Amino acid sequence: MAETFVNAKAVLLNTDTTIYTCPAATKAIVIGCQVANIDSSAVNLQIWWTDASDTDAITHLGYDIPVSPSSAYEPISGKLVLEAGDVLKGLGSVASDLEATVSILELS
Repeated sequence: MAETFVNAKAVLLNTDTTIYTCPAATKAIVIGCQVANIDSSAVNLQIWWTDASDTDAITHLGYDIPVSPSSAYEPISGKLVLEAGDVLKGLGSVASDLEATVSILELS
């Protein structure tokens, strides 16, 4: 089984924005996630993952969390295991003011 460290990033819009999709024949462990507010006003964050093996059921990791101006928030404090086809998504209350960075260990 190959182990590969990867990262993913996304500028969150005010609509569903994909941050990371777990590739086919792979399991992924999200080992870190940080969302930075690059604006001078507070912006609310929503972040969730969809379960591809359960008709894309949504599980929220945070909902309408205020991220202070010019600061960062860590919405995943532990590890999150994703399976092939699972997707990590997010959105901000203001488009393009939140930037998400994710560190992942892929097992394939």
